[in-house]
Amino acid sequence: MTVVTPETNQHGAKAHSDGGWDAPEGAYVPVQTRSARFKSNDPSEHPAVDGREAEWKLTPVPFVRELIDGELDGSPYAFLATQTEGADAEWIDRTDARIGVAGQAEEKSSANAWNSFEKAMSITVTGEEPSEITVSRSMLGTTARGAHTVITGTRHSRGRVILQNTGDARLVENVEIVVEDGAHLTVVSVQEWSDDALHLATHFVTVGRDATFRHVVVTLGGKVVRVNPSVALAGEGADGELFGLYFADAGQHLEQRVYMHHEGANTKGRVNYKGALQGEGAHTVWVGDVLIGPNAAGTDSYEQNRNLVLSEGTRADSIPNLEIETGEILGAGHASATGRFDDEQLFYLQARGITEQEARRLVVLGFLTEIIQKIGKPELEQRLQASIDDELNRSAAGTGGGAK
Repeated sequence: MTVVTPETNQHGAKAHSDGGWDAPEGAYVPVQTRSARFKSNDPSEHPAVDGREAEWKLTPVPFVRELIDGELDGSPYAFLATQTEGADAEWIDRTDARIGVAGQAEEKSSANAWNSFEKAMSITVTGEEPSEITVSRSMLGTTARGAHTVITGTRHSRGRVILQNTGDARLVENVEIVVEDGAHLTVVSVQEWSDDALHLATHFVTVGRDATFRHVVVTLGGKVVRVNPSVALAGEGADGELFGLYFADAGQHLEQRVYMHHEGANTKGRVNYKGALQGEGAHTVWVGDVLIGPNAAGTDSYEQNRNLVLSEGTRADSIPNLEIETGEILGAGHASATGRFDDEQLFYLQARGITEQEARRLVVLGFLTEIIQKIGKPELEQRLQASIDDELNRSAAGTGGGAK
């Protein structure tokens, strides 16, 4: 076996051909498993981003350069919170013990946000009676901003947290989510930004023993939006469900890189993301990583991504990955598919007197509604369905444009 060093690498190169030229000392060796990626909350310890890295090569880096390594405004921002008893939101200091529990930055943009925020928003769900809180942000403006949020579902609590994003934004943020033992927590993140908004987000999640976590990401608006959930099913019997829906219009780049790490025994994981694309230059990226660790005996895991292409000139990148480090599992699998309308479905509907335009609308709504229904809040589900319907109607009328 040949040991590869900087001096003996292929073609005389000083680093691996996939990148790593500016990596910290010793980090030039290719990462062998997903959990071994370099982590640091200090942006200076991350190599410079030039867009050729595996984590960035599908992202339009020039558009989000200021968020990756530029100066960020980390001051608290205006938000609106509506909640029931058992849920609350407040600002906490950087030194609070709740910060840093769920994860560490694996990307320079995430580290830049971590290094920049002055105070973190803390959202806490307590009590065994179901509770709910919606935090709305609509006045972030066009200044590059770094933010940090900590969401805690306390032991045996039950609740739902909705993060609603609208308006202008140049935002990079980290969201830490801690689901303590026996808790049942749903977190919904809705991106309905204005057409020129930029948003990079990493959601770090740790799920405790016999806890249940549901994560739903809905992205309809924004120029470049990248939301990356990283979920550790840490406790024995932990259950994680990750759902996503995205609808990209002309010129939009919507990206999600999903990582589910089965750490504890007898854990169950499900990942299901669906997207639709229409208009020249619409681009979506989905990368799904599932890692079943050596101590995760009895794991049951499955991930899938489906994309529906509605017009010419679009691009959907879909990359599922599965790593298994123990043979004692119940099952594991992954799937990915990207395609156009099912002609048989359209024929079936048109044969019953439905116009082609209406038939296409019904097929798209039926395709995406499965994800919307995972939210569990009827008023929000109906509003999102109406937003998608409006997108389809405006497209049929030839107006195009991003989600409003």
